[in-house]
Amino acid sequence: MDWVKAKIRNIPDFPKPGILFKDITPLIKCPETFRRITDALHGHYHDEKIDGIVAIESRGFIFGSALAYAMGLPFHIVRKPGKLPPETIDISYDLEYGTDSLEIHTTQIEAGERVLIIDDLLATGGTVKATKELIGKLRGEVAACAFVIELAFLGGRKRLGPTPVFSLAIYEDE
Repeated sequence: MDWVKAKIRNIPDFPKPGILFKDITPLIKCPETFRRITDALHGHYHDEKIDGIVAIESRGFIFGSALAYAMGLPFHIVRKPGKLPPETIDISYDLEYGTDSLEIHTTQIEAGERVLIIDDLLATGGTVKATKELIGKLRGEVAACAFVIELAFLGGRKRLGPTPVFSLAIYEDE
């Protein structure tokens, strides 16, 4: 959607040289754009059988909480280690250089609950794949994944397997 791309600010060499950072802050600064994003996501999923929204720390919380509110659904959060009180389960996953971890409350997702994972950006897909695995540990089901921005040239969609993916703004090349 070109109206999303028109508001995204490109910041060269952030957070390190050679990276072109896609800054979402202009999307949330403008109330009308933020509303349009929430409405577009709601419109895409309003007829789907979804029992809850799962958002990934931290920018996913912005869009996930708005969508959960709009759809009248429970909102579940996935965070970096040490940010949630016990009882949590965690998962470690590989990054390009090193590893990272995520946690979720053990009581967040109920067995059989169908959830929509939402985040601001799909890049290589490692964080979302790990989130899917966390939900699976709780015996939940990932109905779909949604993103405001997708960097398709990094191949993240492929790492998510057969899970349906919807992105508002897709960048095919750098």
